[in-house]
This record gives sequence, structure tokens and C-alpha cells, in this order.
Amino acid sequence: MVFIASPNRKTLAIDVNPNTTTLHHLKLAIQQTLTLPISQQRLFLSQSHRLTAVNHDDDDSVLISDLGVGPYSSVTLHVPLLGGTNPPAVPKPRFDFLNSKPPSNYVAGLGRGATGFTTRSDIGPARAAPDLPDRSATTIGGTAGAGRGRGKPGEEEDDDEGEDKGYDENQKFDEFEGNDVGLFASAEYDEDDKEADAVWEAIDKRMDSRRKDRREARLKQEIEKYRASNPKITEQFADLKRKLYTLSSEDWQSLEKFESGGYSSRNKKKRFESFVPVPDTLLEKARQEQEHVTALDPKSRAANGTETPWAQTPVTDLTAVGEGRGTVLSLKLDRLSDSVSGMTNVDPKGYLTVLNSMKITSDAEISDFKKARLLLKSVTQTNPKHPPGWIAAARLEELAGKLQAARQLIQKGCEECPKNEDVWLEACRLANPDEAKAVIARGVKSIPNSVKLWMQAAKLEHDDANRSRVLRKGLEHIPDSVRLWKAVVELANEEDARLLLHRAVECCPLHVELWLALARLETYDNAKKVLNRARERLPKEPAIWITAAKLEEANGNTSMVGKIIERGIRALQREGLVIDREAWMKEAEAAERAGSVVTCQAIVHNTIGIGVEEEDRKRTWVADAEECKKRGSIETARAIYAHALTVFLTKKSIWLKAAQLEKSHGTRESLDALLRKAVTYRPQAEVLWLMGAKEKWLAGDVPAARAILQEAYAAIPNSEEIWLAAFKLEFENHEPERARMLLAKARERGGTERVWMKSAIVERELGNIEEERRLLDEGLKQFPSFFKLWLMLGQLEEQLAENAKRLDQSEKRLDHLKEAKKVYESGLKNCPNCVPLWLSLANLEEEMNGLSKARAVLTMARKKNPQNPELWLAAVRAELKHGYKKEADILMAKALQECPNSGILWAASIEMVPRPQRKTKSVDAIKKCDHDPHVIAAVAKLFWHDRKVDKARTWLNRAVTLAPDIGDFWALCYKFELQHGTEENQKDVLKRCVSAEPKHGEKWQTISKAVENSHQPTESILKKVVVALGKEENAAENNKH
Repeated sequence: MVFIASPNRKTLAIDVNPNTTTLHHLKLAIQQTLTLPISQQRLFLSQSHRLTAVNHDDDDSVLISDLGVGPYSSVTLHVPLLGGTNPPAVPKPRFDFLNSKPPSNYVAGLGRGATGFTTRSDIGPARAAPDLPDRSATTIGGTAGAGRGRGKPGEEEDDDEGEDKGYDENQKFDEFEGNDVGLFASAEYDEDDKEADAVWEAIDKRMDSRRKDRREARLKQEIEKYRASNPKITEQFADLKRKLYTLSSEDWQSLEKFESGGYSSRNKKKRFESFVPVPDTLLEKARQEQEHVTALDPKSRAANGTETPWAQTPVTDLTAVGEGRGTVLSLKLDRLSDSVSGMTNVDPKGYLTVLNSMKITSDAEISDFKKARLLLKSVTQTNPKHPPGWIAAARLEELAGKLQAARQLIQKGCEECPKNEDVWLEACRLANPDEAKAVIARGVKSIPNSVKLWMQAAKLEHDDANRSRVLRKGLEHIPDSVRLWKAVVELANEEDARLLLHRAVECCPLHVELWLALARLETYDNAKKVLNRARERLPKEPAIWITAAKLEEANGNTSMVGKIIERGIRALQREGLVIDREAWMKEAEAAERAGSVVTCQAIVHNTIGIGVEEEDRKRTWVADAEECKKRGSIETARAIYAHALTVFLTKKSIWLKAAQLEKSHGTRESLDALLRKAVTYRPQAEVLWLMGAKEKWLAGDVPAARAILQEAYAAIPNSEEIWLAAFKLEFENHEPERARMLLAKARERGGTERVWMKSAIVERELGNIEEERRLLDEGLKQFPSFFKLWLMLGQLEEQLAENAKRLDQSEKRLDHLKEAKKVYESGLKNCPNCVPLWLSLANLEEEMNGLSKARAVLTMARKKNPQNPELWLAAVRAELKHGYKKEADILMAKALQECPNSGILWAASIEMVPRPQRKTKSVDAIKKCDHDPHVIAAVAKLFWHDRKVDKARTWLNRAVTLAPDIGDFWALCYKFELQHGTEENQKDVLKRCVSAEPKHGEKWQTISKAVENSHQPTESILKKVVVALGKEENAAENNKH
């Protein structure tokens, strides 16, 4: 189908196939529809692409698909403007000289005294007329290129070049192309014109894309209208087709005669059968296939029967085929009845099933067997002393199912190659179990020095005593075989093994495993002697020194461990052995896993610095310790940090990492000892003092924590962190007066804004409102840009307003609210980018003056702080709170456009949409912010509501892992475990939450910062947040109903 845009601004749909329709047929279809002559039609695919053939006479043969028209393409129809209103005059006869080109200096009427002149209409607007060939108009309805001005219609044009250019000397304006055709037909098309066309084409595409939706909707409507008026045959009979299922089988059979042509002889020709005589060649071929050939072909006889003529017909004797099937069956039965295990009976009930499960050998495989058998026979005959040939021949017969032939072949191989152990092993494998021992006995008799044969002979025995006897017999012939010694030691008891190892190290003195095994079985004194002898025999073996160190550690001589490792490394270096640091670190980890901690530490101490540049030591050692920690080698990591701290005594980062390791995997005593040592070398490190004090506090030893902080204050007298830590220690242990004194001293000594804030918090919890206001006012005078002081002052006024409301003092409540508003406005003047101040002011305005003022405040806040998701979320929630769902959706859409990667906005949008759309919305959210904990928690809620317990637990754990500092996610996880988890899961969540110590979260901060919950532990706050979440969900459900 092709769409034609006509000049009357209507679109015509013509049902044609561009791949089979020519340009002429398309114009005929337009002429039939619009009654517009073909000569008046100009078709354009774009503004600069006219549909025309290279030669105008080829319109009948050129396909419109070759011109760029495809299915559902839009083509513009243009009708040229013809001058005059009268009908075309009858063409007059024309003289021959009028059709020729006049001379260049010709002036009409010059002979009778006339003078030539040029008018403005001849040269165009301010330009010289182009030197174009003379053209005359042809008749309307003639060939393409007819004149469009007031020329003489009907006059023929002889100049083909001018006709191709489409130029008319009387033409001044074209509705579609303007003056370009008339004035600039001969101008060159340069790069500027190309660039201009590209710009205009881009503008056209842009304008077209803006009208695309309306145009497509209009075209779709016209197509539907067209299809409704011209339905297909399948659509016309669709209802009848649906009724065909009611037909019975008799009805369908009655229809067959219509299909066969019984009742439609006019449309179908009668079928007839023709009989053709069979040719003699076919009969002869059939006869040859059935006869049995009993004589060789003359060509075969000429080649002694070893050549098959290429033109010979393959033998298809059915009798031979039957005999071949019998042969295959007999081979299968032979394979079943004669196996390596020696079983010669066939199960009478299940042999058919076993036969079906066996692979059927095809004709091709049988021929391959024959070829391979001939080749291997040639190998064994030409070179009988070649063992692989006998082994391959035996395995071929085994594969073919001829096990007896395989045994015979390998027996010949043993006779021909008696000194090859592979042949004897193959003969032992193919022999029956009863005969295998005799075969292997002949083998070891022929090759008494073969370790493989003695090991195979031991495997054929069924009890340990006989195996040990065979192996000892083998050791008599091969006393230096380590493999035989290991095998015989494994079969012996401890006392016999010790005696055997004494003999083994004499026979194999260069094998370290035998020395080490003997040392492990000996007593302490004898083991030292064994290791000394081993060190003399193997001076380049580090395992002997490490084993000696482990031996000393196991016997309590820990002081000798370090000396042994140090001496061993020096001895190895003297022998020219390169000390591989990575290999020795692996040995240290292996020693740790074996329980030899001191040996591990000694190895680390003596090898950790080998091959490391001085400037890279700190980075390399810390990386090694972290890798060991990941692999679970805690003692190795502790030893690395201990050695690093002996080199870098004043590096705070190493002390901190060592302290973190002790905190995670050590005891309180070891951590306290490490921190004591750390502050001795780094007394100016606040974090080390604070960590030590906190550990004492957590252990319940408050006086010790106070003592540590006093020492820290003595070491760092002006440290604000130590002042605040001391305040927190006293405040959390219900010593408000001590806390007040500490904060007063801190303020006197020039405390920062945090000191003033903590002072106000103390007064708030003690209920001293006036003192709190005084402290806040003084703090704001010194630190006007600290927004938390403004927030606390505004919250103080709001709390007083809440108290007045409970006492029914409306005027006093209004005064406090106005005062709070002034505080927030003053705070915003000093901190215009503080989002919490904007949110507090918006909530206050909503309470005092309604939603409209809150909207204005939030709008102003978004202008001051663009792309802030918290402000957008507050605006959305304000609309939802008052029931304006539509406005909330609009705001959420704008918010997601401005902040497309905000997790809190996507999480809120998931909860806002209806239940069926939440899954789609969650997929969009995950695409935008895959690792945002708010989105992950929202998806976990979806799984939770769908009763997908395992998935919900996985996603909630992922959320608390990504953001362990947000308490709301811990509350969600704990609430989920309360509903669907076990008691162990609940305890695990509680334990992880307490260790994470969350401080943030919308619900968490609201409850944890309340005055009544100021000294509550994390566990109780978590449970209160869970209760608050339950109340919020119940309120939301009630609002829906």
C-alpha cells in the first residue's frame, strides 16, 4: 500500500505492491481515482526527490521500489500551474526556420528599422538571463516537460536537453519549487547549496516528527476505514469458519466429493490414469539384483581378485544380509557370555534387554575393523618387537567383541616383547581374574625391576598381608623405589612403619618425605637426630628446617623456633637457594593451620621483608595482611602487623588496622594491650585513645574508661573529640552534672559549634527550657551558619506550642508557632541551602496556614536547591496527605525527570502506583539505580506482600548490607523475621543491628532522638521503630478502605 498526499490536503491510500508496480501503473491508478491526467501528475518522494525514470519513456518498465518507494511510503502529488483560463487552442502549423536556433546577433525586425531591447521580465529580478536553449511549448497532455506559462500549447519541442532540464522561458514562479527552476536552472550545485539543502532537510524532518503522531493517527484511521469498506475474503468468511467446529465427521466426508471434483467438473479436470510399458533396462536391472554371482569378474581375475571394478553393481543378496545379521547377533552373545570378569553364563530372562542396550555395529564399522585388523597384522608381522602394535591389535579385537582373539594376540606380544611392562600390564588387564596373577607373575619374572608390575601385582591381592608381602618382594629387587616404600609403609602399623622408614631413608636418602615421615614417628630426641641427618643429606630443602621448628614448638621450646628458622634461612642462602617470599608465606599459613603459631610468626618475621623495596614495605605488608585475613589466616595477618609495627612504630594507620583485627578476631585483653602500646608510641592519635576508652566502656569498666580519657586529655589538652567523648561517657552513664561541667569547660576554652549543640541537648533532656534557649541563642551568635542550632531552637518553640495546645492555650500556641517560623526564616537567611530547615518551615506552614503556603515554601526551596530529591519527596507527600493523588503523580513525574537516579524517589513512586503496576515500576527503578538501598527495600516489600519469603529475605539482607547505618531497613528486616522467620533469624538480625549501630533513617531518627529515648539501647529503639512501622501500615490500610 502507498499513500498519496494530494494538493487538496487529503491522503489517498492506493493498494499496490511497490515491488511489482511500475511508475506508469501508479499514475494510472491516480488518474482513475482523482480523474487527473497523467501528464499533469508530478510525484515527489521528498522535496528534492522526484519520482521519474532516467528516460521519460521508461515509466512503463521502471518499478517504483527502484525509485525508493516502499510499503506504506508517503508520496506527494503536485499539479503544475498552467497559464490562461481558456481551453488549449488548436496548434498552428509551424515553419521550419522557427524550430531552428537563431544566430547570436539576431534582432527581430532589424531589416525594417526596428531596434532590439530587453525588459525586466526577460532577465528576472536584478540578474542577467541565463544562456538557455530556445524552447517552445508543446501541447498539453504531450510528453513530460510541457510548458507551464502562456506559451503556445501544442507546439512540439525538438531540443531534448532543454526538455530534460524542465525549463520554460515564460515561467516565472513555481508553486512547489519557487523561482529556482526558472532562474537558477543552469547554476552550479556547490557545497553551500548542499549544506543549505541539508539544513532545510533537517528542519523538514524536525517539523515532520512534530506532526508525526497526528499524521499517523489520521493514516491509521483512514486505513481502518478503508479496510472496513474493503474487507479481505478471510475476514468476510471468518464467522463461517468459526462455525465449522460444529460439523460432524459425516459432514466432512460428504465435502470430500466436492474437493475431489465430483460436483465441480467445470473448474476441475477429470483425473485419468495412463499406463506406460516398462522398459527392458528396468527389467534387466531387477533380474541382476536378484541373481547370485558365483564367478569373479574378468577384471577382478586379472588383478588376482583384489580389485573391485568401479562400475560393478553392489551385491544386494538378501540371503547374505540375513547371514550377516546372524553373525552380529552371535558376536553380541559371545560378548555377553565371555567377559573379562570370567562369567560364562547368560541370563535367560534379561539377555534381550542387555542386547538392546549394546551398540549395534554398522556395516561401515565392520569394514573399518577389517581394514584396521589388516594394518595391525602387517605391523605385528613386519616388526614383531614393537609393543604398541601388539597392544593396539589386542584392543581392536576387544573393541570388536572378540575377547579370546585379543588374549591370544597379547599373549604373542608378551612372547615377542618380554621386556616391555606395558604389554604385560595389558595382558593382565585382558586376562581372567584367576589367570591374571599368573600373567603378572611371569611379567615380574621377566622384568623384576618394573615398579608398575609390582604395584599391579599388589593390587591383585585381596588382603593387606599378601599385598605387603608382594611389595616387600618388589623392594628386594628395587630397593630405591620411593613409590614401593610409601605403599608398604601405608600398609604397616606404627612400629613396623618406623622400622621400614629407617631402611627407606637408607635406600632413598634424597627423598625428603621419607625423612619427615620418620621424624614424625620418632621420639623428640630421635626426631632431632633424624632431621639433622636429613639436613646433611638434603642441605637445600627448607621443609626440614620448618619441620624442626614445628618439632621444637610441639615440645614447648618456643624460644628455639625463631633461631631455627633464622639459621635455616641463612644456611639455605649459603647453599645458593633463592628465598621465595610468597612460598614462605604459604608455609606460614600452612603452619598456622597445623597449629604451629610460633613457627608461623617466626617464618613471617624472617621472610616478610625479603625482596621488598624499602619504600614499598608498608603498602606491601598491609596488603599481605588483608589477603591473609580474607583467607582466614588470622595468626599470619597478626604476625605481619606485629612485624610491621616494629618497623613503623609511629604509623597510625597500621595501629588502627591491627586494632581492627584484634577487635574482630581477638580478645578484649589483646585489644587493650595493643591500644596501650599504640598510644605509647602515638600519644597524639585521638582515635586510638577513644577506641581504648570505648572498649573499656563496652566491657562495663567505666572508671577505666575515665582514666584513659584523662590520660588522653593530658596528652592532647585541647582536643574537642576527647572532651565530647568524656561528656558522652558521663552522660550515657547518667552523670548529668559531670557532663555539664565538662561541656562548660569546653565552652570556656573555645569549643566549637558541636560543644554548644551538646550543651543544649543536655539541658533539653533535663527539662531546663530557659537554659536551653540561652545556650542556643549564644551559640547562634557565635556560629550563625550552623543549621543544627537553628533547628533545635525552632523545635524548642514547636514543642512549647505543642504543650500549649495540650493546655488549651490557643493564643500562646499561636505565638510559639510564629516564633518558630521566625527562627526558621532567620536560619534560612544564614543557611539557604539547608534542606532540613526548608522541610521544617514547610511543615510549620502546613500546620499554620494550610497546603497552599507549604507548596509555596517547597517551590522556593526547590529553586534554591535544584535537583534535591528530599524536597521533591516532601512536596509529593504533602499532596498525598491532603488526598490530591493526581497532583502528587504529576509532581513525582517531574521529580523523576529532574532526579532520575534518586533511590528515595523511585521507592516512593513504587509505593504510589497501583498494585498491578508496581512490578513494572520496580523494574524501571532497578535499571536506573541498581545498588540503591531504598529501591532494594521497596522491591523486598513487593516480595513480602506476594508471600515470596526467601526472595524478600534476600533483598532485605542486601539492603541492610548496602546501608547498615540506616535504621529503617533494620526495622523492616526485623519485622519481616518476626512474621516469617525463626527465633534464630530474629536474634541474628538483632545482633547484626546492634553491631552496626545505625544512626540515620527517617523513622529511626524520629524515635532515637526523642527525649524519652535518649539513653535507650539500640535493641529497644529497633523494636520501637518496628511498632511505629506497624502503626503506619495499619493507618495506610484504613485510609484505603
